[in-house]
Amino acid sequence: MTISGWRFTPRLWSTVAAIAVITIMVQLGNWQLSRAQEKESRQERLDRLSQEPAITLPDHPVKLEDFQYRQVEARGEYVPEYTIYLDNKIYKGIAGYQIVAPLRIGNSEMHVLVNRGWIAATRDRSKLPEVATPGGRIVVSGIGTTAMQKTLELSPDQISGQVWENLDLERYRSSTGLKLQPVMILQRDQTNDGLVREWTRPDSGSAKNIGYAFQWFAMALAVLIIYLVLSVKRERY
Repeated sequence: MTISGWRFTPRLWSTVAAIAVITIMVQLGNWQLSRAQEKESRQERLDRLSQEPAITLPDHPVKLEDFQYRQVEARGEYVPEYTIYLDNKIYKGIAGYQIVAPLRIGNSEMHVLVNRGWIAATRDRSKLPEVATPGGRIVVSGIGTTAMQKTLELSPDQISGQVWENLDLERYRSSTGLKLQPVMILQRDQTNDGLVREWTRPDSGSAKNIGYAFQWFAMALAVLIIYLVLSVKRERY
């Protein structure tokens, strides 16, 4: 094909290679878009669940997926001697702890962990900030989430008394001997205990997939342009 002195003379091998590479890149881009759509749909579902009426956590074992991201409430009594301080939690640029305590549900042997909120660390890190624990029967309400919280950990044994780097449910069970639900409550009801309860809404992560899709489509376009440039030659007279 000739246009204004330029001839399009693609080679067979380059055409086959370009078609294969472009097809793969477009498919990868479409897959990333489908992943983004899945995450958006999941996020919409979680948002709906968080707006539904609160459900009461029973004293018998439950499944995490039945309570995760829902509004949850539990009735019982705190067991303050098993309170732990999750270290290296930052709030507005200030280092501190999240306070996690077990709540014994009703009169049963079943407990649920409650993340009561954040408190700033003291200047002397060898001294933990004092946190008042409500006594007697109470009702705790909040958002149900997984009872596993992990960040970077240098050793699986990074526990110093009440201070823990990560919350591992099985490790906590072994350490305390308590019978625990797989759910943790992010407490939302406000009490005058000095703890900050501003929980971050989990991001769906779809923006990252859309970014990856754009990159794949851009690379496919780049391959197409390179193929066309290399396949067009000026005619000689």
